[in-house]
Amino acid sequence: MTRILLSTFVALLVGCSSTKKDSETVLFAGEIVNPTSDQVILLKGGIKVDSAKLDDKNRFKFKLNSIENGLYHFNLAPEHQYVYLEKGDSLMVRLNTIYFDESLVFSGNNEETNNFLLELFLATEEEDSKMYSEYYKLEPSDFSDKIASLRQEKVDKLADLNSESLLSKEAMNLLNGSIDYTYNRYKEIYPFRHKSKTAEENFHQLPKDFYIYRNQVNYGDHTLTYLRPYYDFMKAHLSNLAYMSCLNDCSNEHMQQSRQLHYKKHKLHLIDSLVVEKELRDNLFRNVAFDYLLKKKDAPENTEIFLTEFKKVSKNNMHLEEIESLYEGIANLQPKKTIPNLDVVSYENESKTLTEIAADKKVLFYFWSGTNSRQYKNIFKRIAILKEKKPDHQLIGINIKTDYEQWKKIISSLGVDPSLQYHSNDFRELTEKLVLYPMNKAIITDNSVIVDGFSNIYKN
Repeated sequence: MTRILLSTFVALLVGCSSTKKDSETVLFAGEIVNPTSDQVILLKGGIKVDSAKLDDKNRFKFKLNSIENGLYHFNLAPEHQYVYLEKGDSLMVRLNTIYFDESLVFSGNNEETNNFLLELFLATEEEDSKMYSEYYKLEPSDFSDKIASLRQEKVDKLADLNSESLLSKEAMNLLNGSIDYTYNRYKEIYPFRHKSKTAEENFHQLPKDFYIYRNQVNYGDHTLTYLRPYYDFMKAHLSNLAYMSCLNDCSNEHMQQSRQLHYKKHKLHLIDSLVVEKELRDNLFRNVAFDYLLKKKDAPENTEIFLTEFKKVSKNNMHLEEIESLYEGIANLQPKKTIPNLDVVSYENESKTLTEIAADKKVLFYFWSGTNSRQYKNIFKRIAILKEKKPDHQLIGINIKTDYEQWKKIISSLGVDPSLQYHSNDFRELTEKLVLYPMNKAIITDNSVIVDGFSNIYKN
């Protein structure tokens, strides 16, 4: 019944024909149950293609006259998901934001590709937990057999789908890539997770053919650049190569100044030597920079060395401004600095700055989003504990990525003191200026002056 209704809606809304590809125009439409935003944004990579407002029935429609075949993202803030589009497509999506990914259903041209891509995404989420709880403990040959078995299940399903639907060459490349790079990533991670799970002193000896798939790795597939399994594989693969080459070839003297700097420089040069696709290179270089700047606080002189090296190998990086903003944000959150004077809104819809809120008292700022109920409920449980541990501090919650009215409903349902809660409408500015990585972050101030700009509510 759902499929019939969806197909009928596609026909009525966009006038699609059962004959595929009779024009180059792409029609992409949908219906959103419980919308969290009034518009849908379509992106290709990091570039906005178009936006569409929801109508009074919570429906949207894109009519695209000239686009490149391939992988796109549609964004309904704060969530997003893939959509694969080819010229001539008429495609419909229906979803309920309460169960965003699980409720997604595509109908129309290329529904098979999109639904299978979504099925792979959901299967990976489920398998990830078993990888960490069970499979990484296995011996190398048993682990390889398990990975091969899981991969073959997906390959067989794709073959069946293709025999019924005759997918395009581009779609098959995308779906095969999603399968292969998902399972190859697990093998890149295996030596580290296995060592951790088994508490072995050294890395386990691996069979000679353990990484045989590396002979087929494509470091420049433009069509896969923004496919999550491909990108995640590249991160794990390059981390593995950098670590193992350093372990085998670098003496301890080379790393006395800063192990972190030494390792990250290795990784920068590996990306430079192996990865040929410009956007993938830029994204991977960005990942290394964020990882270095955020996870390990190195000496200022080492950070300068890293940024100089970064700019040398990653010329004209499209993320350079963002990375420099991050560096500036970290510098501005050092002890004895005044907390950035950012605007937030109170429960009573009054605008205040963080500097005003933090004046004349000790404050612990924490951050949460209404998009993940499990996460924010855990945060508020932790805050209740911190209230007892830090009676001399005012614990101030700053909400991000949530509609203002929805935020107020959550505050009311939780029964927390609304006078200690504020809402930000500018997620990007707050994230950049306060360096909100990870979301468990806390900032501690005394009379608006920073005491600790990189605390964590679970480590206080």
